[in-house]
Amino acid sequence: MIRTISPNPNRANFGRCSACTVRSLSVCGALDQADLSEFERIARHVHLAANEALFTAGQLAHSVHNLTAGVARLYKLLPDGRRQVIGFALPGDFLGVAPSDRYGFSADAVDSVSACRLSKEAFRHFIEQRPHFLVRINEFAARELSLAQEQMLLLGRRTAEEKVASFLVGWRRRLAHIGDERQIIVLPMSRQDIADYLGLTIETVSRTLTRFEREKMLIIVNGGVRLLDAARAAAMAAA
Repeated sequence: MIRTISPNPNRANFGRCSACTVRSLSVCGALDQADLSEFERIARHVHLAANEALFTAGQLAHSVHNLTAGVARLYKLLPDGRRQVIGFALPGDFLGVAPSDRYGFSADAVDSVSACRLSKEAFRHFIEQRPHFLVRINEFAARELSLAQEQMLLLGRRTAEEKVASFLVGWRRRLAHIGDERQIIVLPMSRQDIADYLGLTIETVSRTLTRFEREKMLIIVNGGVRLLDAARAAAMAAA
């Protein structure tokens, strides 16, 4: 069950947005203090356990979401029941802006997730009063388009090894963008999630990671991998 914390009209309880550790990475990073206070006033802070849904494809798109902690899995179910993972959202990512009145894909929590939820109507009104904020929104839209293009390339004419290497390199780059530059590439998603993202079987993903480990390109550790030969991984990803 999603736990929601409603904003309190008592100003002494405000300040959550100002203290947010991913504010500079998110859409609200472009707001001054006055606008940030208004943003906070219309937001609801929600917390999800692993596998809880943030929203579901086909559901009326009443809200938009700004991820503040955790990793969310974005996916679509194909007519035959198969699942296509279309991306993974990290803290700072903005989700739920639908071109129609319904969500075009589903989003659920890979691990424990926190997000700011704003009604679509309140958010639209917020933007209308602050046209400069559209620049920030457009930047995020352009980044989403870039990630979508990268995935199209992943699903194209690449070998399984190139796909897995490209995923690891790209995920490592995204983690570094939010300040996680540990030597271990943390992989909170399952191998099935990775397989559904890359258009491979889970057996192929597992076999490829084992081959990379045998060839000393990486070491499989609890919760992720440690790259030993980053240059080789990058070269495979660029192929």
